[in-house]
Amino acid sequence: MQYISIFIRKPVKNKTNVVNRDERAGLQFYVNLVSKNTEFMIFKEDIALTTAELLLKIKAVKLSPKDLFTWASGIKSPIYTDNRVTLSYPEIRTFIRQNFIAAIEQNNWEPELIVGVATGGIPQGALVAQELALPFAYVRSSRKDHGLSNQIEGEVRSGQRAVIIEDLISTGSSSLGAVGALKKAGCHVQGMLAIFTYSLGIAGTSFQNENCPLVTLTDYDHLIKKALEISYISEEDLVVLMEFKNGLEKK
Repeated sequence: MQYISIFIRKPVKNKTNVVNRDERAGLQFYVNLVSKNTEFMIFKEDIALTTAELLLKIKAVKLSPKDLFTWASGIKSPIYTDNRVTLSYPEIRTFIRQNFIAAIEQNNWEPELIVGVATGGIPQGALVAQELALPFAYVRSSRKDHGLSNQIEGEVRSGQRAVIIEDLISTGSSSLGAVGALKKAGCHVQGMLAIFTYSLGIAGTSFQNENCPLVTLTDYDHLIKKALEISYISEEDLVVLMEFKNGLEKK
């Protein structure tokens, strides 16, 4: 197990004037980044930090610990992610595409088909498929209620080796729905690639149980580390962001 340590020199108090860790020792957060015993991993450390900085720079990820966002689920969150913004920046979408391809090569995957997860994974997957000169398809969250009632759009053949592209992983349930649909169609899913993950334990466990390797370019912990490093957030903000993630783990 590899760890990264974020150390705060001074005790930080929140709005209720409560210190969240031992004042004499300061605050120290240990973030679990890579476990060789799981199928959940970051592609490369330097790429994770660079990707995090790019996402923050173009506001594909926004951090607002003092003015929370409301997710579609109703959860109040200090982070909002919209990786579709990366498509508006040619250099950044190329960076993402090329690192997806490098991750495919590093893992010795030999896909015959690239599959995007609707909706955010569709354009990212199409870019990868085009670069590799491979067929492309995408998977909906559920079957259409009209027409041919397809869940998978595009030509998919039984026995094909497929790599799935996703833009964001939270609990992993919707992404793994795509894995299930492809397996049902007879595909051999070699793995899934994503731009960003919240690194929730439930996602790692779910991907392991489905026997689907997951590789992401960056994650919540690298994002927070980079945000603190470039003074995007304060030490007080860090406490809010880490407590938010801990709260998600308990849900």
